[in-house]
Amino acid sequence: MRLSTKGRYAVMAMVDLASFCKGKPVALADIAERQEISLSYLEQLFGKLRKGGLVRSVRGPGGGYLLARDAGETRVSDIIMAVDELIKATRCTPGSPSGCHLSKARCMTHDLWEELGNQIYLYLSSITVEDIVERRVLGTSGLLFPDVVPQKAALA
Repeated sequence: MRLSTKGRYAVMAMVDLASFCKGKPVALADIAERQEISLSYLEQLFGKLRKGGLVRSVRGPGGGYLLARDAGETRVSDIIMAVDELIKATRCTPGSPSGCHLSKARCMTHDLWEELGNQIYLYLSSITVEDIVERRVLGTSGLLFPDVVPQKAALA
């Protein structure tokens, strides 16, 4: 499964907003510069985030965007879903009884990929923007394959 730039950039921008907001609106141009994301792309994303109830805009001098709710209540999955990013690992349409084969049958690995998508969603639902800002996202990915890094280092 691959998360598109839409989802990744939306999460990056929301974390930036939470980090620099401090009760005052943050200009998208500032977020764009800090995160090295196109301003026009951010404008599109923030339109969706606003419609999704995750940010609110303030017009006029000193205007920009604020979080619509506390960073501790904003889950990564909320952000990804707000920008129309599907969290799925199958080729099939989510919730459809039809499979991805021409015959409409499900492939033998359908349940595996569907469950992977569910696990990704559950994980992203367990992480808040505040968790990221406070650096509380600790994973075990480095521990699952401890010999991978040393092998790469040995090749260098």
